[in-house]
Amino acid sequence: MEPFVVLVLCLSFMLLFSLWRQSCRRRKLPPGPTPLPIIGNMLQIDVKDICKSFTNFSKVYGPVFTVYFGMNPIVVFHGYEAVKEALIDNGEEFSGRGNSPISQRITKGLGIISSNGKRWKEIRRFSLTTLRNFGMGKRSIEDRVQEEAHCLVEELRKTKASPCDPTFILGCAPCNVICSVVFQKRFDYKDQNFLTLMKRFNENFRILNSPWIQVCNNFPLLIDCFPGTHNKVLKNVALTRSYIREKVKEHQASLDVNNPRDFIDCFLIKMEQGTTIMALLTSVLHDDKEFPNPNIFDPGHFLDKNGNFKKSDYFMPFSAGKRICAGEGLARMELFLFLTTILQNFNLKSVDDLKNLNTTAVTKGIVSLPPSYQICFIPV
Repeated sequence: MEPFVVLVLCLSFMLLFSLWRQSCRRRKLPPGPTPLPIIGNMLQIDVKDICKSFTNFSKVYGPVFTVYFGMNPIVVFHGYEAVKEALIDNGEEFSGRGNSPISQRITKGLGIISSNGKRWKEIRRFSLTTLRNFGMGKRSIEDRVQEEAHCLVEELRKTKASPCDPTFILGCAPCNVICSVVFQKRFDYKDQNFLTLMKRFNENFRILNSPWIQVCNNFPLLIDCFPGTHNKVLKNVALTRSYIREKVKEHQASLDVNNPRDFIDCFLIKMEQGTTIMALLTSVLHDDKEFPNPNIFDPGHFLDKNGNFKKSDYFMPFSAGKRICAGEGLARMELFLFLTTILQNFNLKSVDDLKNLNTTAVTKGIVSLPPSYQICFIPV
């Protein structure tokens, strides 16, 4: 078959699949502009001013509508009432953070901005507590801001009333306050490391708001297969992460757990504390307070004085709590049905004398396995 014919067939299949997929999804989603196959509503959206396009859509479709970025549908909440209902009235349901392909490459789903679920809640709680401890909302942080304001004024004086674009300098001031909390100290506005960090941040913000990034988010294949400004973003992130990693190493070398100096110190101390825990189930299953003969198979452990079955809270072969085995119900059913079916159809006979049977488990590290054995299944 000619390559051209194969290409046409593949494109036709993709087109039909896109139409079918969009048709199925649109039935369940709020109304919105009709998407085109594969590219969705991209041609109807001004990528240089997406908010303006969304405002125009809201006038036609209401405060809650659906737009397609490529083949991916996005439900948009527009206006105070819709946003309030989602983020405040139903805050728990809408607390998750959507991940775009570019964002996923940058953050890997980690951090206070991009993480979700329990991890996000723990990091957010820790971050707010730490920032409060360093004075956020208190006089001590106000002193840092006032110090930075004084430095900012002195920097602006250097312009000598000449025309200037203060955007960069005004951006340095709040960034320096954050640095004083994270790195313990502020930077001089001429510090090369500080200027490099600011340059990378500003460059990334500019690139991430470009139309090309929107295209990459909707067609992730482009990220790996084509050159573009997205590679500059990823490089800037890698360099910034490397710089912060060096700062972390410096903090680790001089860390005093009783006297944290900044956010990094607090984070390192917190890391030393979430330590992997091991709930040793063997210590419960073989507890001699509950089971008089814990190391041998003794049915009496589960029988009362009248010979009736009794439940033991110590018997937790499937673990317990939130981490209990999800397949416990299936496993118990299998054990019962398999064993009863075997007993209904066979008589079991040991190769060795029953007195010589050894039921002691074979321990491999922290896992216990049954010992090797031979048995005869004699049809009834």
